[in-house]
Amino acid sequence: MTLHSMTGFARTQDQALDRSWTWEVRSVNGRGLEVRNRLPAGFEGLEIAVRERVGQMFKRGNFWLTLAVMRMPGQATVRINYALLNDVLAILPGIQKQLPDLRPPSVDGILALRGIVEPVEEDISEERRAALEAGILETLGNALSSLADMRRQEGAYLADVIRDHVRRIETLCADAGALAAAQPGAVLKRIREQLRTLVEASSSLTEERLTQEAAVLAARADPREEIDRLKAHCDAAVTLLGSNGPVGRRLDFLCQEFNREANTLCAKSVNVELTQIGLELKSTIDQLREQVQNIE
Repeated sequence: MTLHSMTGFARTQDQALDRSWTWEVRSVNGRGLEVRNRLPAGFEGLEIAVRERVGQMFKRGNFWLTLAVMRMPGQATVRINYALLNDVLAILPGIQKQLPDLRPPSVDGILALRGIVEPVEEDISEERRAALEAGILETLGNALSSLADMRRQEGAYLADVIRDHVRRIETLCADAGALAAAQPGAVLKRIREQLRTLVEASSSLTEERLTQEAAVLAARADPREEIDRLKAHCDAAVTLLGSNGPVGRRLDFLCQEFNREANTLCAKSVNVELTQIGLELKSTIDQLREQVQNIE
């Protein structure tokens, strides 16, 4: 199973009939699937089809899709309203006669008057529009495939990075386990000191109560349970990396569990070395989670 990143970009273009078009598609991290389209006037009807195609190929990420449609070179996109132009030219001599100091109007000034230059209204049959939209959607499919390839390549790189972080966590867990097993005297000393404090605080404590308190303190001071759970989380992460389908959400949840156990390990630490390992665990887990945030 290859992980998929949520980051990527693709650009495709094509042409047919008297039009050319270009799709630009990009995606970034997202908690779910969100699609934003920028479609030119006259092509708003593609909105639903575009969203459906994105949803068929991707499960998570924020997507921005931009479509640009242009007429082929040589196709007129504007026309001159000669009737209005002639009317304007007809009244110019009278205006110049009344205002002799007025500078004669320039050609570009006349053409800039509203209504002189008009856009050519698109005249396309339903059959041609359907063919045009089908071609545009086909090009979109190519763009989305290219985007998926980029996300897959990035995901393969992220998978290696994540595996390295998991292996580092496993190594730190082994080091923490060795320290926890090699220092029972430090734990016992700490428990005795805490029991002595309890006895001094209350002379009414019975032997049974002291035994109960000792058991509680011993459990609180023993980090081996957290280390075992961290190892189990590492196994779960490796399993997820080899499973089918999007695993980003589950890996993100697993990172939360990693962090919870590392925090408890630091809280139970009875020596500097174990605390340092706990802090390095937290740092590695943070790095792991940063990478997991990019996984679909």
